[in-house]
Amino acid sequence: MSLSHEGSGLPGPRGPIRAPQSLAGGILLIALAALALWLTRDLDQGTLNAMGPAMLPRWLAMAVGLSGLALLAFAFIKQGDVLERWSLRGPVFVIGAILAFAVTIRPFSFGPLAMPGLGMVAAGPLAIIIGGFATPEARLRDLVILALSLTPFCMVLFGDLLNLPIPIFPQALTGLFPADWSQKAVLRATAAIMAVAAAILFFATRSRRTNRIDVADHSGRI
Repeated sequence: MSLSHEGSGLPGPRGPIRAPQSLAGGILLIALAALALWLTRDLDQGTLNAMGPAMLPRWLAMAVGLSGLALLAFAFIKQGDVLERWSLRGPVFVIGAILAFAVTIRPFSFGPLAMPGLGMVAAGPLAIIIGGFATPEARLRDLVILALSLTPFCMVLFGDLLNLPIPIFPQALTGLFPADWSQKAVLRATAAIMAVAAAILFFATRSRRTNRIDVADHSGRI
């Protein structure tokens, strides 16, 4: 005897739009890509041999825009999820991370408020940690390890390999290293120290997490 599953699931969206969530996501990605292209309209793109400040954000914006177009197409041809209730937690923490990065990477002043430029060495981890709390499953330990791992990679990529004019560290940091070291040498040493700190934190805290004993009652009895 066969069992009928009709009516057991939620009804899918009706009409030409089969995935409202994909439609909303596609529109948002296209809008972000258009905003990025508009904001970088006056920047020099340069060439592959001599990259300008606009090359990376423009190519990323075009990739984001193409992803948005793909989501729009899937919204009409593939069954997907309906729009759910929005939460302000994600947008608040993501926007806060962007603002924290913007006001700390370079010197910032707003009226009587003035902040020194801390460079990517401080602005990167700060943005990663704040943005990570956009999800309620975020844990500070994991975010710190991610920040100490991803930031040195970005420092070496943008400051050393691509030679982009991005503030990497405050000038006061150079005084902690030998006077005859170049800025790239200080950059590489700082990136190595952060990567080693991430590895030490990972291995030092991993044993505490793996040694936990599950004492929950899984027998199903009340």
